Amino acid sequence: MRKIVLALLVLATLTSLKEDHLTTIFVIGDSTAAKKDTTNGKVERGWAMALQDYFDSDYIRVDNHAVNGRSSKSFIDEGRWDKVLSLIRPGDYVIIQFGHNDEKAQPARHTDPGSTFDYNLAKYVRETRERGGIPVIMNPVVRRNFMVKAPEVADDELLRTSTFKDGVKMIEGDSLIDTHGLYAQAPRDVAERMNCLFVDANKITHDLEQGLGREVSKKLHMWFLPGEEPSEPQGKQDNTHYNKYGARVVAGLLAEALVKEIPLLDKYYLKDGRNH
Repeated sequence: MRKIVLALLVLATLTSLKEDHLTTIFVIGDSTAAKKDTTNGKVERGWAMALQDYFDSDYIRVDNHAVNGRSSKSFIDEGRWDKVLSLIRPGDYVIIQFGHNDEKAQPARHTDPGSTFDYNLAKYVRETRERGGIPVIMNPVVRRNFMVKAPEVADDELLRTSTFKDGVKMIEGDSLIDTHGLYAQAPRDVAERMNCLFVDANKITHDLEQGLGREVSKKLHMWFLPGEEPSEPQGKQDNTHYNKYGARVVAGLLAEALVKEIPLLDKYYLKDGRNH
């Protein structure tokens, strides 16, 4: 019995030591990064679900708190930020990425760039630093919008319950059209004012989607013809959310940009990711 107790104590000590040298990268944001329901073969993924694949898990732990439909405002109001704050240890990183839902008109989510949006981003930065953490602001990833005339910003969450026939029928051109406006610029402005690390996720994903072009870029998203994807038998035209392939590609590009901004992470960086 004594040997068993000693063995358990040694194991607990080793586990504690391992946890002590782990640095956590927290992610807060919306559905483009969030954890998804993966049961029954569902293929929608947030990019942050794949971020761990690009870092050595013996030293870097990715803790994804991004949630579908949240804005910089609702994430705070629902107490989600307080939960993350309670977990931050000195030396941890917090990736802050909002914008998709701050654009929406609903009072519970809406913020204004240059005003309330900036205030919330600054709050995340300030309070992360107060905990000894290191904030990293990212602006929102682009929507795959090649439409000649960009539609009014709809609720991205409704795309999740839509089918292929529900898709917007509009003519697409060859150039990606911006839908974020000042919501993509404000995070950069806050980062500059607060001397905060910044990753231009908007430009990175713009260049990705534009480089792939109108048709091939669909392969990143929940964009399926009827019968093409077993988990979406009626098909889907979702130009916002990623599938497994898209999330992995975007996570790889953002991980690379993160390491460029934070050279200390380079020795834990897995350039080609883990194979699945």
